[in-house]
Amino acid sequence: MKIQVRDAPPRSVWALRQAGVHPLLAQLYAARGVHTSDELDDGLARLLPPAGMLGTQEAARLLADAMQGGKRICVVADYDCDGATACAVALRGLRLLGAQNVSYLVPDRVVDGYGLTAPIAERVKATGADILVTVDNGIASMDGVARARALGMQVLVTDHHLPALKDGQIVLPDADVIVNPNQPGCSFESKSIAGVGVMFYVLLALRAELRERGVFTAQNQPKVDTLLPLVALGTVADVVKLDANNRRLVAQGLRRIRAGHLPVGLASLFTAAGRKANVATTFDFGFALGPRINAAGRLSDMTLGIECLLTDDAGRADELARTLDGINRERRDIEADMREQAQLAADAMIDEDAEPPPAIAIFDPDFHEGVVGIVASRIKDKLHRPTFVFAASQAPGKEHELKGSGRSIPGFHLRDALDLVAKRQPGVLLRFGGHAMAAGCTINEENFELFESALQQVAHEWLDAATLTRRMDTDGPLAAEYRRTDVVDTLHKEVWGQGFAAPTFSEEVEVVSQRLVGEKHLALKLKHQGQPVDGIWFGHTEPLPARVKLAFRLDADEWQGVRRVRFLVEAAEI
Repeated sequence: MKIQVRDAPPRSVWALRQAGVHPLLAQLYAARGVHTSDELDDGLARLLPPAGMLGTQEAARLLADAMQGGKRICVVADYDCDGATACAVALRGLRLLGAQNVSYLVPDRVVDGYGLTAPIAERVKATGADILVTVDNGIASMDGVARARALGMQVLVTDHHLPALKDGQIVLPDADVIVNPNQPGCSFESKSIAGVGVMFYVLLALRAELRERGVFTAQNQPKVDTLLPLVALGTVADVVKLDANNRRLVAQGLRRIRAGHLPVGLASLFTAAGRKANVATTFDFGFALGPRINAAGRLSDMTLGIECLLTDDAGRADELARTLDGINRERRDIEADMREQAQLAADAMIDEDAEPPPAIAIFDPDFHEGVVGIVASRIKDKLHRPTFVFAASQAPGKEHELKGSGRSIPGFHLRDALDLVAKRQPGVLLRFGGHAMAAGCTINEENFELFESALQQVAHEWLDAATLTRRMDTDGPLAAEYRRTDVVDTLHKEVWGQGFAAPTFSEEVEVVSQRLVGEKHLALKLKHQGQPVDGIWFGHTEPLPARVKLAFRLDADEWQGVRRVRFLVEAAEI
């Protein structure tokens, strides 16, 4: 592990401090590319305008016409947290703006697979729907969109995934309207917006369209900003890059949650997770609420997650949140077993004292397809290699297929790698799609080894020694004056996440004592700049030398009513 320090341009640090930004935050922000205090303005007025996202105006007109014509609208969601929050935002938002007949349908991961398929379109039509709206999916659903339109429905695709490729060329579904910042011709600056954010922007455009039609005035229009807690959750849970616009969406959502203005389902999820909404953080979204909603889509039925986000009945919300918590516990048990098996399989690929192969592909007949993505992420983190984990399909008639989920490392665009594999090995990939850092694919079981060798060949060509060396960017030494619990609280209130990393400090410390707790965590007594401080390294069991350079985050631990700073160790340079 190579620990390195981010560069914080002195001019930017100075400018931020002159504007009244906390000195430590000024350094942290400057190291993350923030140069002026204006960039930290998270007011709603600073959001990018909806008109800048291609298709929002056409989507607004289509939906406004549907609402005024009394037509039935059905939302087709994805089965992850982004899809669930996007669905809840769509239904709550459309009803808030006056839609009388709105329903939703979420595919089953196992039975239906991903996205708007032709059979899903037929099920939507059977509900009597006139308008089909996809959220967080649809950009690659050629057959599903075609079938929906053949059945007489209008189709609005709202998505944020990359479009499909055919023979190296982008292809789009023949929908009535597509809203996706990653489609050709869209100049919207925030290409990293989540699916829930795209739907929120469609609602902003719809409200403006309804104002133009005289349905609302600026004074009596509904407040769609009440949906921002859901937008914030889905944005962080989907691990999209927190660019300036996404940070504003998340900050606005957090502000409302901390003030107690949140759907009862979210409040119940905070309680079920043992977290406090009045001091909510992005960590809560990514590691407490998000996984509980995702668990429904992985092991059960995402309808449970969506209903939890839609209900206004506190008792029903508590019941659903407890159910989701139970499913998440089951998911953790399954994941732990799979991770152990996957690690054994990965270790078997590596000769003693040798480097891992440039890419990892693992399949086990006992793996559960709902958890392969999480396990791929864990193996990727441990080995620092692009990793795919496969499970046998449980869909009737498709038992010969393997469903894989992949996670990547910086410098290796996973979706583009799959596209190259598809070109070199025609027919091996039955379906694929995704992003640079995460992707999914389906193959026949008999082609697993062929896929593995093709992926490793691409990785061998694209990745060099520097890219394959694990590095951790940090913010350098922590000044002793900031080793305080109020500084911890200040840092926790800020918006951190993908592409805007939470503060991690690094420096050499003295290890006074160390012991294992719970058989898998290393508890530490350290001396930091001559002063004692506790530390904990979760999931690490190897002992440390007496002096060592650590990368750590700041946290506060409470014991008998007294709060003390502790270091959460992330890595060691040994």
